Amino acid sequence: MPYRKNFFLAVACLVSVNVFAAIELPSVIGNNMVLQQLSHVALWGKSLKNATVSVSTSWDNASYAVKATPEGDWKVFVRTPSAGGPYRVTFSDGEKLVLSNILIGEVWICSGQSNMEMPVEGFRNQPFSGSNETLMEADNPRIRLLRLEHDLSITPLHNARANGWQECNAGSVKKFSAVGYLYAKMLQERLKVPVGIIGAYWGGTVIEAWMSAGSLHEFPEITIPKDTAGVNKNTPTVLFNAMISPLIGYGIKGMIWYQGEQNRLEPALYEKLLPAMVKDWRKAWNTGDFPFYYVQIAPYKYGDHRQLVPYLREAQWAALDRIPAAGMVVSIDVGDEFTIHPPDKKTISRRLAYWALANVYGRQGLLYQGPVYRSMSTTGDTVNIQFDHAGNGLTSFGKELGAFEMAAADKVFYPANAIITGKGIKVSSGQVKNPVAVRYAFRDWVRGDLYSTEGLPVAPFRTDDWEAEPEKK
Repeated sequence: MPYRKNFFLAVACLVSVNVFAAIELPSVIGNNMVLQQLSHVALWGKSLKNATVSVSTSWDNASYAVKATPEGDWKVFVRTPSAGGPYRVTFSDGEKLVLSNILIGEVWICSGQSNMEMPVEGFRNQPFSGSNETLMEADNPRIRLLRLEHDLSITPLHNARANGWQECNAGSVKKFSAVGYLYAKMLQERLKVPVGIIGAYWGGTVIEAWMSAGSLHEFPEITIPKDTAGVNKNTPTVLFNAMISPLIGYGIKGMIWYQGEQNRLEPALYEKLLPAMVKDWRKAWNTGDFPFYYVQIAPYKYGDHRQLVPYLREAQWAALDRIPAAGMVVSIDVGDEFTIHPPDKKTISRRLAYWALANVYGRQGLLYQGPVYRSMSTTGDTVNIQFDHAGNGLTSFGKELGAFEMAAADKVFYPANAIITGKGIKVSSGQVKNPVAVRYAFRDWVRGDLYSTEGLPVAPFRTDDWEAEPEKK
């Protein structure tokens, strides 16, 4: 009986140490997390004011000490080795807190609106292609997921609402971003190291909501709220404050982003906002120009009479020149006429992975950039189009090209015939005798059909610089 009494007393003490320790950690730091390999990563939290907090790491048996501020805040940077685990991290300010099942590997954040948020199980009545197969194959403890709950705030928060890091299985991945999960899965399978993916997304949101107050100061046309009156998920800064700010400083390799549909009516402004957001996020992390890969919005019949979506895609493309260490996935061939959430998310994830594997992880010979319009010349009633990044030529995979249009000086576009000529295209139309402009896949809803021989789609383009149709009063 004394043995049994002492045993339960020991268990009770152990539980009290782990549950009632003075140290408090943010939701991004916890059991099952992945820490970025070969780095100095930040660990932080709260303790008693002016307390000395010690941190020890089991992978190298190193110890660190830091003194908390009078408010109880503390932060320490620890060295991480090459990929491996599981490990433990022990915190103590007189009372001990132990985190376990920690892996060292590659960490990415996925963010944006509903096409990033769309989970592996799909939205109601809107499927993700291959959902059940994906769930069946989801068991992989070397992939870890952290999904933030929707939240907003008019001031920056120090902690995000989340249920903690989860090992990857059908139950945990079901509600997680299909694009984000598949991207992590592709990296893990090819790199053979643990991968952590953090999901911070909310459907139907504008980019301004994901930007900090500081980054929006150069945009006087955008009003930043001073109080909570009328605040919603599309109020400038509120998603940055609640869902990005609490992550700042956590060691990451890079970010993937899928957003833009909600800003489709202001393409010129979006072209400036996207680079400003990325620049500000990188400044906040203070780790240099981490990779930032994003997705050009997919075709869909929006019903807007002005057809501004092509100009938004053009703005996304133009922003690429203003964002160092960035890449853009073209999705012009995988849209859906009747849903803004195309079911094919695997193709998008794979194209994002191409960018990362080739540019971040040094996979030689892997192509990631599709053909891009370079120049045009006119011979009679025929326009010759030339492309960059078409080293092995172009193809339609045996189908007739149907997304080209041509116009004369009257700016009226007609369907055009297009023929592949090696690394270029010859375009003509019986309705246009003196062509001055060609457009490819330059509509809200269209299905792109021109590729490199490796299967990477040609980005939508136009050869003119004519303004969009003015808004009708």
